[in-house]
Amino acid sequence: MPDCNVFMDKQSGKDFNRPQYKKLLRKMKKDDLLYIKSIDRLGRNYAEILEQWRILTKEKGIDIVVLDMPLLDTRRGKDLMGTFLSDIVLQVLSFVAENERTNIRQRQAEGIAAAKARGVRFGRPPKPLPDNFHNAYQKWKNGKTTGTTAATECGMPLATFRYRASIYEKAKLL
Repeated sequence: MPDCNVFMDKQSGKDFNRPQYKKLLRKMKKDDLLYIKSIDRLGRNYAEILEQWRILTKEKGIDIVVLDMPLLDTRRGKDLMGTFLSDIVLQVLSFVAENERTNIRQRQAEGIAAAKARGVRFGRPPKPLPDNFHNAYQKWKNGKTTGTTAATECGMPLATFRYRASIYEKAKLL
């Protein structure tokens, strides 16, 4: 199989708004064969997987083979019983894929909450205040200079200066 016929997205399969998937849809035509490693590689949203499967198989007339689930091979069993079995397996696997996504999000939220409870700080550590921050802050607070001028003196954007000034004020009150 030529590499030009391999489509791989590097982003999450949480939805179908993925560049390579869209490119695949544009390129596929009737009677083409689509190989998917696993149904959860197609997507992780139950309703969307079923909708995309319908679009691919019914509207575009594409055959699909899911490599890790031989029952999901639309080339075989085009009769009523084969279609019925494929639909049941697809629905079960789509449910499992979405359920796994829900579990992952739940575990992630629990992990973040536990880390925050332990005092772990997320994000980039703040830069230390410049040496002249106190003087620039005092001039700004006393109305002797504008916020823009004070921020420029400190080498930071105005929004950052105001944000850091509010933290500075709170720290002085403690």
